[in-house]
Amino acid sequence: MKKLISRRNFLAAMGTMAAAGVLTACGGSSSGTASSAAASSTAASAAESWGDVKLTMWGAEEDQTMLREMADAFIEQNADKGNVTIEIGVQSESSAKDTVLADPESAADVFAFADDQLNELVNAGALQEVLLNPDDVKSRNLPGSVGAATMNDKLYAYPMTADNGYFLYYDASVLSAEDVQSMDTMLEKAAAAGKKFMMSVNDAWYIYSFYAGAGLVATLADDGINTVCNWNEAPGADVTQAILDIAVNPGFKSGADADIVSAIKDGSCCAAISGTWNASTAEEAWGEATPPPSCRLHPERRAGPDGLLLRLQAGSVNPHSANVGVAMMLADFITNEDNQIKRFNDRKLGPSNINANSTEAVQSAPAIAALAEQSSYATLQRVGANYWSSAASLGEILASGDTQGKTTQQLMDDAVAGITAPVAQ
Repeated sequence: MKKLISRRNFLAAMGTMAAAGVLTACGGSSSGTASSAAASSTAASAAESWGDVKLTMWGAEEDQTMLREMADAFIEQNADKGNVTIEIGVQSESSAKDTVLADPESAADVFAFADDQLNELVNAGALQEVLLNPDDVKSRNLPGSVGAATMNDKLYAYPMTADNGYFLYYDASVLSAEDVQSMDTMLEKAAAAGKKFMMSVNDAWYIYSFYAGAGLVATLADDGINTVCNWNEAPGADVTQAILDIAVNPGFKSGADADIVSAIKDGSCCAAISGTWNASTAEEAWGEATPPPSCRLHPERRAGPDGLLLRLQAGSVNPHSANVGVAMMLADFITNEDNQIKRFNDRKLGPSNINANSTEAVQSAPAIAALAEQSSYATLQRVGANYWSSAASLGEILASGDTQGKTTQQLMDDAVAGITAPVAQ
């Protein structure tokens, strides 16, 4: 039997890009309000009269068939408005920001991204503010997902999923619910069985949870660009030493997501920190999934993935799209209630839509239930651009076990210096 411990949430953001300078209003003043109203009217008019329209939509490789079906349904539903062609392309949500910012004008009209990329995309002018029916979008989705798609009180994305947290999967034939309450016990039992507990320690997203679980902070500065981080304060060095101890334990192996999937399938892994996207893999290998109540890791050395991250996915519009209004309509369509239910049925992705999320099928899904059980421990990860490479470099060092002759305090001072370095403008 497979058991689940909730650890991370994910926001899916679909990006529809429209000319940011034209359609993004200044906030706070009466002229800004008028500008916003005018932009909304322009977008609405463009959406009402299409003519010949060609759009490009990006999504994850495993979503291509589903997105094609959604696109075809959108075309059929709006056949009376104009002739529309929608091309589907592959782009992982996790790296969407890098691809979009490399050449915003060539990016897709509609694309998916993780919410922790929101601030950089908005600051670069690469996301269109939601101007068509924003109040409807807000009211139909979970508050947390709306908050994750919002910056400076403006909605920049259409919430799409609310299930992408990471949590602990484990094989109950090897480990008990009591075993996984302690990192040391879990590692001891895994090693005794000739198996591994696995996690992507060298990933900036995952390693964040060790320090968050110890009460330390890495978050966006007030300027919305740089990062504030205190990981080099107590007990940061102790947490770092604990990660080093875990990394060299015979019951542990650091690995990328693909490595974890392979290890679950071949039987060499008996527990892993992963997310809902691997629920089917774990269930096939370890049997029926049943989430334990309020189960979290409490390792004796205060270091463990105990800080649940809330990440979500959403849809938004490219401000450089030649067809902003239609792009907004497409982003709205693929994230509506019916299509969020389709995502769940086709891909087992947890909806952010309130009605879809409340269905019996969704609420009874083990991975989603586990995330819901642990959501009170969750935080949204909001960091500046320099966090990612610096935190990943720290993770690489700790996963390798080679500290290059530095003390744990020196490692933390170096990491924090990189994380908090001013972002080049």
